[in-house]
Amino acid sequence: MRNSAPEPHATMLTGHDPKRPAHKSFRWRRSFWTYLQERRQRLLALFSLATILLGGLIYLLFSPGAGRLVWAGSISVALVPLSYSVLRSVLRGDVGVDVIALVSMGGSLLLGEYLAGAVIALMLSGGNALEGAAVRRARRELTALLERAPKIAHRRQGDELEEIPVEEVGVGNVVLVRAGEVVPVDGVVVKGQAVVDESTLTGEPLPVSYEEGGMIRSGAINAGEAFDLRATRPATESAYASIVRLVRSAEEQRAPFVRLADRYALFFLPVTAVIAGAAWILSGEAVRALAVFVVATPCPLILAAPIALISGISRAAGSGIILKGATAIEKLGTAHTVLLDKTGTLTLGTPEIEHVLSFRGFDSDEVLRLAASVDQLSAHVLAEALVRGARHRGLALEFPEGVVENPGQGIEGKIDGRRVAVGSTIWLRERGYKPEEADERLLEDGSASGRAKVLVGVDGHTIGEIIMGDHLRSDASQLVERLHGAEVGQVAMVTGDQRAVAEEIGQQVGVDHVYAEQSPEDKLEVVRSARSHPGWQPVVMVGDGVNDAPALALADVGIAMGSAGATVSSEAADAVVTVDRIGRVADAILIGKRSFGIARQSVMVGMSLSIVAMIFAAFGYISPVAGALLQEVIDVAVILNALRALRA
Repeated sequence: MRNSAPEPHATMLTGHDPKRPAHKSFRWRRSFWTYLQERRQRLLALFSLATILLGGLIYLLFSPGAGRLVWAGSISVALVPLSYSVLRSVLRGDVGVDVIALVSMGGSLLLGEYLAGAVIALMLSGGNALEGAAVRRARRELTALLERAPKIAHRRQGDELEEIPVEEVGVGNVVLVRAGEVVPVDGVVVKGQAVVDESTLTGEPLPVSYEEGGMIRSGAINAGEAFDLRATRPATESAYASIVRLVRSAEEQRAPFVRLADRYALFFLPVTAVIAGAAWILSGEAVRALAVFVVATPCPLILAAPIALISGISRAAGSGIILKGATAIEKLGTAHTVLLDKTGTLTLGTPEIEHVLSFRGFDSDEVLRLAASVDQLSAHVLAEALVRGARHRGLALEFPEGVVENPGQGIEGKIDGRRVAVGSTIWLRERGYKPEEADERLLEDGSASGRAKVLVGVDGHTIGEIIMGDHLRSDASQLVERLHGAEVGQVAMVTGDQRAVAEEIGQQVGVDHVYAEQSPEDKLEVVRSARSHPGWQPVVMVGDGVNDAPALALADVGIAMGSAGATVSSEAADAVVTVDRIGRVADAILIGKRSFGIARQSVMVGMSLSIVAMIFAAFGYISPVAGALLQEVIDVAVILNALRALRA
């Protein structure tokens, strides 16, 4: 029996489990079947071409009748899968232009126009094969993301190194990333200098260097020597895993414009039938009706729309923008209003050190060094920023002892035998750290609105204050101008920050409207109001935080700034920018406008050319064979035009 397991002696020789070869055989057969399914149209096209050539050779050299029979056989073979496909579509209520192909090929058999029918079979299978090749080319960036997903990791267990599935890497595990490998998980460099290529994630071509303590996202490629990485989150929650999930989600979705193309098909079918029927009735020649159906087969709109839109998805992926299906392209292509969150969207979302005040004989570097040394053991966002800023200045940090932390308030520990506390003013005073009267006046003046201040104390005395703020992204100042240039009429900022801070940022960026002190519910109302405002649709919402997720879901298009990894906002959004570039929002809208415009142009031009050819065929100027060849030229033209969406 073909499906039986291998003989026992074979199992003993190979040393494998008896069930494994049968399982491998099953997988091989399944892979072979998948291979045939993926290349079915290509194989049908090759078969149709071969029978046309063989029939022509027999027709010219031996017997015209025998040659015609070969062509008739080609039509019959092609009719089987086509009839099955059309029947399934009709049962689903999805009537498309494949019906025209079915009528054309069946009519060719009935009227004895075997060569025309064989050419139609070649045209249909060849067009579908060309579409498949075009789609595979258009989606190569998306496919590359999936194929590059790391599968294994090299985990350190004491002095040993073990190779494990990437899913088994836990938080705190140390993994070795070898030269040329894809970083398997998000983590912190703990040994060695890391030089990584982040082009797949960010679109930036130059390698980036990270010292010990630097945060690296999964999906980057090690472009230097091997280094050790301590995992900060499981592989399933890593930045790259998030991108892969988004890509898979994008692959599964279907664009409304394709459904619009189906509606075009519903219009095109009766038009074709009317023209063919009129030609037959007025001329009395059924062959003219057949010629009309031939030049209408297959309609370019079914090929052009998905290719152009998938090309747009591919182009966006190459720029660090993951679009969840071509639906987003259609809406981005007609966007009229863009609403922008502030923190983490227009600004970096990560506080940075702006100024360090120092008292009691301490200099600013020593204040920062002591604060950062204690904060190494804190997970607070301000603590991470302090440590990052101290390392950036080249300060040598000490490891603290006897650390006590009140989460969200402050942390205290011993550095070089001294008791060091870092935190809020209230918390330090509760711990007994009090500034001198003159220093207290400086502290009161040292904090501007919208900034965060962190006090630093040593052995019961306040020795300094660190002012921290959230800065605008480097490309935020050009965003509004670019959006207006992309025919976006309204650009507004929607933020929960205080009005004074919001208006200051809004003025720097140049937005048209500022909505300040907005809760998540208020943001929803802003989106709802914009969607109901005449002339403001479609509405695009851009955000990054959990509080932005409802607004992202309600907007016509939600764009999440998801470079930090998987977030609720990324799940709720229609598009995710995987790089810290707010300018990618304008890029996404421009890509959407270009891709959707090309799709619509290809559809309209292809349909127009087909209708013109149908009229000529109705008057007898185009024969069925000539019509089939002409339609092939039209199909190739619209596919090539749709592929323009891949280019800038």
